[in-house]
Amino acid sequence: MKLQGVNDFVIRFANVNGSGSASANALFAKSVFRLGVPVSPKNIFPSNIQGLPTWYEVRINEKGNLGRRGGYDVVVAMNGQTLKKDYEGLAPGGYFMYDSARQLPADFARDDITLIDIPLTQICNREFEDPKLSQLLKNIVYVGALTHLFDMEFSVLTDSILSQYKKKPKLGEPNIKALELGFEYAATHFQDTCKLKVKRSNQLTRHILMDGNTATALGAVYGGATVAGWYPITPSTSVIEAFDRFTGQYRRDESGKKRVAILQAEDELTALGIALGASWNGARGFTATSGPGISLMNEFLGLAYFAEIPVVLIDVQRTGPSTGMPTRTQQSDILLCAYASHGDTKHVLLFPCDPRECFEMTADAFDLAERLQTPVIIMSDLDLGMNDHICLPLEWDDTRTYDRGKVLDGNQLESLTEKWGRYLDKDGDGICYRTIPGTHPRLGSYFTRGSSHDEYAAYTEDNDTYQRIMLRLDKKWQTAKSLVPKPDIQVSDTGTGYGAVFFGTSAQASHEALETLESKGIMINTMRLRGFPFQDEVREFIDRHKTLFVIEQNRDGQMRTLLINECRIRPDKLVSITHFDGLPITAGHISDSIQQILNAQTQQGGAQ
Repeated sequence: MKLQGVNDFVIRFANVNGSGSASANALFAKSVFRLGVPVSPKNIFPSNIQGLPTWYEVRINEKGNLGRRGGYDVVVAMNGQTLKKDYEGLAPGGYFMYDSARQLPADFARDDITLIDIPLTQICNREFEDPKLSQLLKNIVYVGALTHLFDMEFSVLTDSILSQYKKKPKLGEPNIKALELGFEYAATHFQDTCKLKVKRSNQLTRHILMDGNTATALGAVYGGATVAGWYPITPSTSVIEAFDRFTGQYRRDESGKKRVAILQAEDELTALGIALGASWNGARGFTATSGPGISLMNEFLGLAYFAEIPVVLIDVQRTGPSTGMPTRTQQSDILLCAYASHGDTKHVLLFPCDPRECFEMTADAFDLAERLQTPVIIMSDLDLGMNDHICLPLEWDDTRTYDRGKVLDGNQLESLTEKWGRYLDKDGDGICYRTIPGTHPRLGSYFTRGSSHDEYAAYTEDNDTYQRIMLRLDKKWQTAKSLVPKPDIQVSDTGTGYGAVFFGTSAQASHEALETLESKGIMINTMRLRGFPFQDEVREFIDRHKTLFVIEQNRDGQMRTLLINECRIRPDKLVSITHFDGLPITAGHISDSIQQILNAQTQQGGAQ
């Protein structure tokens, strides 16, 4: 029986990397978005430039469930290397589109799916003389065919192409022709074949579609960043590229001179050093990297923590360890970032779950870093950073002013009646008063060092003084708890003994999975972590529940470990739900894993 429904299915495009398919697949996803239908595209691509398999998975869901569901209902199979895998993985009742220039192997004998054979190569070779162009336009032809099969508004796609090639109309013409060829072929040969449809909806009247790295870069612009030190690394490079693009447009003075500095360093350690030097000198500096870069930056993160230098670091996490899979996603830098560097160090972490939070948290991070005089790390990941996501429009209050924290100016230095100490806590919150170089010709200077120092920045190896400074840093850490974003807690049943904890890009799939369990009578309250250090609300939520499922995208349950360590939680109370194959976590994996654990608990209880 054929799968059927409106605005509720998953389509997977199976292509060869470097074949020009990404733009065609994105055209399809963005056209669904322009129809007002919730959509979530995931580009699953290899780390080499050309040749290896790539997939582009698009989930369409009227309800707005946009985490990965698991499984797929339609395949556009354009890669011979993965043809069998794509064929076998298709859901029963699904639709398998392929280029009929080559016949399917004899063992492709499923009778529970619908084949849609379109001679894409023959059509393009016949209609387009340029061999290279013909190869590229095969992708547009299959998009045209899908437009008919799903009964989509054809004008939405043609308008998208015209808009994309507005400045180069000659490129737009063959693309529209290819779109029409695919549509016409499907209309002639597959009149009423597909029962899955995409119909205009009113679900997205205000929403935007953008990737997290772009939103992060905008957050840095609005947050007042003027210096970026960086070293290219997937998947964070586009953060700096977008920052360069936006500042080139919006951060120029009257003479046209760009008012920011973007410096590419020889390595990640130097990149952080550039950002630290800028921040120490009064600018707002930042860098963007991924896990391998964080490993190299540990030395300077320890310096920034101990010397108390504000800086913002964007970590777009990828699969590790070592080089790992550079173009796959994970949430596996949690412990690395929380305790980066040797000795007793702790760093403020922020966990955005969509592009809007990438924007807001990045902008806020610069205020937070200066107020706390410490590194603040944005914990994004490849899925959030490089894929398009639906979110509400980004907003900014034009009356907002930057919070520079406790910075003394020249007049304040002259009016002091007591000796000023760079590391002297006057207010009891662990945060000391700092100066910016050049503030005063005689007052406010100090020696910044990573070695042990006293309250007046003088070198010392006195045991009591060192301990006093370290305890004061811990007091500042306690102050940070009141400044980082609080968790998002949803209590659906005050009587349930079950809770779920998740963060970042695990949020959407987690919410959907828990809704599925709720429909079966299993009530689970939720807490989405948004920042570290953890506030009292985190501990209180955990204390109210008998069992908590900690959902995260790494092998070792790193967030679970962090909760146990920081909140002094009994380990057997926190149950790990982990996912670490490099693809975004699915709602099906979460709900199935929790169901299995609950079933096992029930069986054990019955046996007793």
